[in-house]
Amino acid sequence: MAEKKIITVFGATGQQGGGFARAVLADEGGDFAVRAVTRHTDSDRARELHRLGVQVVRADMDDPATLGAAFDGAYGAYLVTNFWEHLSAEREKAQARALADAAGHAGIQHAVWSTLEDTRECLSLDDPRTPVLQDSYTVPHFDAKAEADHYFTDAGVPTTFLRSTFYWENLYGAFSPQRGEDGALQLVFPMGSSRLSGIAVDDIGKTALAVLKRGTDLIGATVSIAGEHLPLADMAAALTEAVGVPVQYLPLTPDAFRALGFPGADEVGNMFQYYAECEERFIAARDLDAVRELNPELQSFATWLTAHTDRLRAAWT
Repeated sequence: MAEKKIITVFGATGQQGGGFARAVLADEGGDFAVRAVTRHTDSDRARELHRLGVQVVRADMDDPATLGAAFDGAYGAYLVTNFWEHLSAEREKAQARALADAAGHAGIQHAVWSTLEDTRECLSLDDPRTPVLQDSYTVPHFDAKAEADHYFTDAGVPTTFLRSTFYWENLYGAFSPQRGEDGALQLVFPMGSSRLSGIAVDDIGKTALAVLKRGTDLIGATVSIAGEHLPLADMAAALTEAVGVPVQYLPLTPDAFRALGFPGADEVGNMFQYYAECEERFIAARDLDAVRELNPELQSFATWLTAHTDRLRAAWT
């Protein structure tokens, strides 16, 4: 049997990287093996990956000197940064540059870089609808990734630019329904009647794996993905039916959402306003039939709900 090609996976103990690692592990007869990169090799998730036969190595995107060994001998890479860990666009760009430089130096043959749109192409910095954040961004965690795209081409890394969207897993995490004054569960999103593009984390991983399986076909391409585009009222109704607990959609205005004041409220408020104000162009970039051609197992929201009902119920009750 031919030796499997190593894919260096950043964020392997997190959501996106973890989804990609699971996709490779499930593809038992496939050509690839995972090298999981983490700062904390003794964490529970890192230990579980090791138990499953994954090579786990330590490296830190904030310490470029540690990155070279993570790429050594690898065929490809799945590269993702985590803005929400520090809330700094400049730090995220510095991390992306370090990844690009190390991948280029190592001669990686195919990288999948998890990126997003530049929201300023739709909501410019002089648009009065949204405040300017961190001096030069509309949605920093989108715009910083978009600005970082050229680092990979500049470093000579053969790259596919994978643009994802809202994770449905957020519904039992950072964006769980909140209890209203009457005790009812409420989805509090500033999107009016606009559709939200969502996707299951595992489908990000499966689609990224499909990109790598295509060889050189999608190098240089931007692949924008989603699982379904749904109004929040429809999502609330589906959640109510699946979980058996009433969930209401509370469509705050973007200004009211930003005024909630939690860390990152401005950022999240601008993000949802971008989803709403730029709905048509964002959705048009995510052709579900095209995504399904890459990943025939692509889940709808209803399919995802069926598999996660217990997790949602446990998180909310």
